[in-house]
Amino acid sequence: MLRDFAAIDFETANMESSSVCSVGIVVVRNGSITDRFYSLIQPEPNYYNYGNSNVHGLTAEDTDNAKVFSEVWKEIEPLIEGLPLVAHNKGFDETCLKAVFRTYRMDYPDYIFYCTLAASRRQLKYLPNHQLHTVAEDCGYSLTNHHNALADAEACAEIALQLL
Repeated sequence: MLRDFAAIDFETANMESSSVCSVGIVVVRNGSITDRFYSLIQPEPNYYNYGNSNVHGLTAEDTDNAKVFSEVWKEIEPLIEGLPLVAHNKGFDETCLKAVFRTYRMDYPDYIFYCTLAASRRQLKYLPNHQLHTVAEDCGYSLTNHHNALADAEACAEIALQLL
C-alpha cells in the first residue's frame, strides 16, 4: 500500500506538452491528505486552443498575470520532496512535467511516478470506462469539479489510497 505520495494533475493550454496552465497537488502522508496546492501558470507557448479551454474553462485572461512554471515549481518542490508522484494517466502528466522542465532548462529529478489509470484498468475491469470521474465514483469519491487541476488531483489521491 502506498501511504506517502503526492498526487499531481496538470491542465494544458494547447497541444504542446509544455503548455501547462494550471497544476493541482495533493500531498498524502500516512494515508491522509496533509496538503493541497493549486496554481495557475502562464503557459509556454502562451496561447490557448479552443478545445483545451472548452475542457477546463481556462483562457489567456486567467493566466496573463500568472507566474511562469519555474516560479510555481519552487513553491511545489518543498511540498513533494522525497515523495513519489501519482497521476491518473501518468503518461500525460509525466510528459507535461518533463516537457516544462526542458522548456525552462531545469534539471529534472527522476521522480518516481505511479498511475491510477493503469491500476484501475488492472483492478476494476468491470467498469464501463476508466476515466477519472468513473473510477473516483467507484472508489466512493464524488468528483464535482472535473478538469480543475486540484479537484482532479484530489480524486486521484483518493483512488491511489484504495488501488496502489
